Amino acid sequence: MITDRLDISPEVLAALADGRPVVALESTLISHGLPYPHNLEVASASEAAVRAAGAIPATVAIHAGRLLVGLDGAAFLALATAPTDAVRKASRPSLAAAIAAGGWAATTVSATMIAAHAAGIRVLATGGIGGVHRGALGGTFDISSDLEELGRTPVAVVCAGPKAILDVAATLEYLETRGVPVVAIGQLDLPGFYARSAGIAAPASVADVAAAARLVATHLALGLGGGILVCAPVPEVDALADDIAHTAVERAVAEAVTAGVGGPALTPWLLARIAVLTDGASIRANTALIVNDARVAGELAVGLAAV
Repeated sequence: MITDRLDISPEVLAALADGRPVVALESTLISHGLPYPHNLEVASASEAAVRAAGAIPATVAIHAGRLLVGLDGAAFLALATAPTDAVRKASRPSLAAAIAAGGWAATTVSATMIAAHAAGIRVLATGGIGGVHRGALGGTFDISSDLEELGRTPVAVVCAGPKAILDVAATLEYLETRGVPVVAIGQLDLPGFYARSAGIAAPASVADVAAAARLVATHLALGLGGGILVCAPVPEVDALADDIAHTAVERAVAEAVTAGVGGPALTPWLLARIAVLTDGASIRANTALIVNDARVAGELAVGLAAV
């Protein structure tokens, strides 16, 4: 059983026992998303944002065959400074292998959802979810396991929308097919990751986090078995202009095709190329949206505890 593999930190365990709000945080941004020490700074800022909102953060990772729910300072530092190739990426398909390997593994959205649900945590924060890659419906079938997990595990995932490099429209269609509600906070458009808008209407929208908490509580109470995606736009001061974000993404995607980049290497290649094309503005936006999502998730968890 997955519960037999959990090591929940004393702080998180006490909060759950008392019915206090807790937010799960995925750890791939620490191991694979950002270089040291920026990774540690952003992860720490995310945990601080959750605390400032009134909730307890629970960053999830794997070490020595155990699913850690809540990392201490030593674990944070070990994960942040480990060579990238020494840290596995754990999703649902690779979760067993990551646990069996015995070393460090960072959890993606899908693996973090599994751990959070097993621990009794109802809210998770991430930057942007994975989704349907461009060309996937034409035969590559490159579709993130995040979407399947959202369709089967009852956790509210807060993000800034699907990653901008994806086929966003197809990602929304896939989520609809899997019965996953997608709701934007404070606007009618779906947030566009780096940009405030993806240029697509959100399937649903609510005015504020309090309204989102009521919707999430209703969805989870129905017992439908799946999660709900709550999308918060990147703060306006840090956002890329819609046209700049779109142009950079389209150019990076075209260059990846020309360079023959694909498979697991595609996403990090695209993100790095977009950073160059935007003179680093995409990195600043990415950092801001990660911390903002943590704050919103904290507020959502507090709201859920009060419903």
